[in-house]
Amino acid sequence: MHVHVQSQHGEAKFWLKPTIELAQHTGISQREINAALKLVKDNEQEIRIAWNRHFPS
Repeated sequence: MHVHVQSQHGEAKFWLKPTIELAQHTGISQREINAALKLVKDNEQEIRIAWNRHFPS
């Protein structure tokens, strides 16, 4: 389970399982990564619900 976050300058991918962590990034600053990580953490439940709706098991 993962989520992609795009900015004007690049993209980052975050794993959601087993814990939220940065998987990779391109062209995105550390400041943007930190902001994206906060957004992912703050919206983790909604992201997981959307993932499970999109990829039912």
